[in-house]
Amino acid sequence: MFDFSLITEWINNALGTVFPGWLVTTIECLMIGVGLLLVYALLALFYIYYERKLCAAFQCRLGPDRVGPWGLLQSFADMFKMLIKELITLNHVDKFLFALAPYLVIIASMLAFAVLPWGNGLQIIDFNIGIFFLIAVSSIGVLGILLAGWSSNNKFTLIGALRSGAQMVSYELSIGLSVLTMVVFAGTMSVGGIVEAQSNLWFIFSGHIPAIIAFIIYLIAGTAETNRGPFDLPEAESELTAGYHTEYSGIHFGFFYLAEYLNLFIVSGTAALLFFGGWMPLHIPGWEAFNHIMDFIPGVFWFIGKAILLSFIIIWFKWTYPRLRIDQLLSLEWKYLLPINLVNLVIMVLIVVYGIHL
Repeated sequence: MFDFSLITEWINNALGTVFPGWLVTTIECLMIGVGLLLVYALLALFYIYYERKLCAAFQCRLGPDRVGPWGLLQSFADMFKMLIKELITLNHVDKFLFALAPYLVIIASMLAFAVLPWGNGLQIIDFNIGIFFLIAVSSIGVLGILLAGWSSNNKFTLIGALRSGAQMVSYELSIGLSVLTMVVFAGTMSVGGIVEAQSNLWFIFSGHIPAIIAFIIYLIAGTAETNRGPFDLPEAESELTAGYHTEYSGIHFGFFYLAEYLNLFIVSGTAALLFFGGWMPLHIPGWEAFNHIMDFIPGVFWFIGKAILLSFIIIWFKWTYPRLRIDQLLSLEWKYLLPINLVNLVIMVLIVVYGIHL
């Protein structure tokens, strides 16, 4: 597999021959920031179009097909429309917190986005507690949602925010335990280390039944964590207008909209990292010719392809199942997913302690 660290080291050395160290660091941070924003925006536009087309297919219709060939430019048209929309100033709101909330949501998703391993050596940040950092920063988004609902001075936004707080805090437990189950199996919290540990066989295959159970629970909890159907109670249109972001317009509403789709990619990318090897190709022990052929496919394609495929499953959930009631949603977590997850974690610990590995 091609090592992208060769390119990054070459850029660092080239800049170091011209500029002083502090300026090299500043330029590299700016390059990373611009690249991150560009990929972030393009992925969001792709996911909007992707979900629209999948939704149309599930409902036996065409979806966007007017703006550009096959409707490819529809997402760009919507983006420009959102950018030029007026930012409506409301009376009787906490103006500072009202303006701060969408930025908290978008910053949380971008920080989590930066940890994902796109390829061999193609990762913004990787350190020995990478998974812990990923869980920590992804939890910041709920603060933005709570602030948005409370500061809007609207009963619908407040109800949506309270629902979201209860839902996200509850399902973060299942996400954390599912992630911890795979961290126990991998023996490291380093994102790069987890990918390298799957060089022979992905964890979904080598982790026995506990890995499969952890994956299923992670997928359910991840869908709830991103406030997507059938767990979209915080923004239930038939009950709460638009939930916690009812009073937002223009680019501020766009931030919430972008964060929802990027959180979908982050949940899918994290699942690809933990269960399907991240950027690592499919390798089967003993099948050297097959493994050699798989190595010809760049790691970036492996990672993005896995994330998009897992996103398809989450989108499938949304357009298949009806919305749950709030009591059903919380009962699913506290009465079923959490106990199963705790038992599953203990079983995985026993597998690791007694060395029951493939």
